[in-house]
Amino acid sequence: MKKKVTSMMTIGMMLMGVSMTVWAASHMPPQVGATLPAMNLQKPADSGELKYLGLSGSGMFSPDQVKGQVLIIQIFSMYCPYCQKDAPNVNRLFGLIENNPRFKDKIKIIGIGAGNSPFEVNTFKKKYKVAFPLIPDGDFKIHQIVGEVRTPYFMAVKLNGSKKPEVVYSRLGAHEDVEAFLAEVVKLGDVR
Repeated sequence: MKKKVTSMMTIGMMLMGVSMTVWAASHMPPQVGATLPAMNLQKPADSGELKYLGLSGSGMFSPDQVKGQVLIIQIFSMYCPYCQKDAPNVNRLFGLIENNPRFKDKIKIIGIGAGNSPFEVNTFKKKYKVAFPLIPDGDFKIHQIVGEVRTPYFMAVKLNGSKKPEVVYSRLGAHEDVEAFLAEVVKLGDVR
C-alpha cells in the first residue's frame, strides 16, 4: 500500500512539474529575437497622438502599423509605485527622442496600462504629464499576451515593414539612465 501511495505521489509531482513548465512557458514575456505576439490596441482618440504613431481613424491597431523603425512599449499600471516613480524618466526619454532629429520619426513610444481602464490611463497621463500615447488594457488581454509581466516592463520592437516586428529588447524595471537606455535601443534596433 505504501509503495502505491509513493508511486501516486511521484506521478502527481511529475504532472505538477509538467503543468508548471507549461504554465511558465506560456507566461513568458516576449524574448529577444522573437516576433512580437499579435495584439490589437485601441487607437488613441487624440489626433496628435494618432499623427505621432502614423495612424488615422478610430478603432484598433497593431504595433506593426506604427510608422517608425523602433517601437518602445512600456507595460505599466496606474497603481504601480515603480511606474509612478519612473514616469519622469520615461517622459525624459520621450523628450530625448522627440528633440533629436536623428530619432524623432524613427523611434516611437507607447504605454499599455495593464488592468487600467481609459479613465485610469487618462488619470495617470494627466498626473504625470505623459506626452506619448497610453493605451488602456482594462481586461488584461495585452498583459496576458506579453506573459503577465510585472510593471514597469519595457520592450523595444524593430518594425520591419512587411516583415513581422522583432523584439530587440525585453526587460523588467525602471530606467534611471535614460540616455544609456536610448543608446541601447538605437544600437539593438539598428536605427540610422
